[in-house]
Amino acid sequence: MSPRPRRTARNHDPMLTTRKKQNIIAKYQTHKNDTGSPQVQIAILTSEIEDLTGHLRDHKKDHSSRRGLMKKVNERRRLLKYVEREDEKAHAKLVANLDLKTK
Repeated sequence: MSPRPRRTARNHDPMLTTRKKQNIIAKYQTHKNDTGSPQVQIAILTSEIEDLTGHLRDHKKDHSSRRGLMKKVNERRRLLKYVEREDEKAHAKLVANLDLKTK
């Protein structure tokens, strides 16, 4: 019996590519050499969350990826709280740009 062909993902990349990550960093960096500010981390996490959400729509029983998604969502939530506490204007701008829901 031959193995079943693997199903392919629909409209999402399995991973964040280097080019896509560089574009996100360029868009959300706070200064020229910024690669790790909370704003950049939140933007990268948001992109990864969107990719994982698309993956989980196709693979409903992939519990390890679901766990990874939950870790990323919680990390983003924690960073958003930090940015809100430190700089409310930057928080409001970031939430608007990323089209995130707030409480």
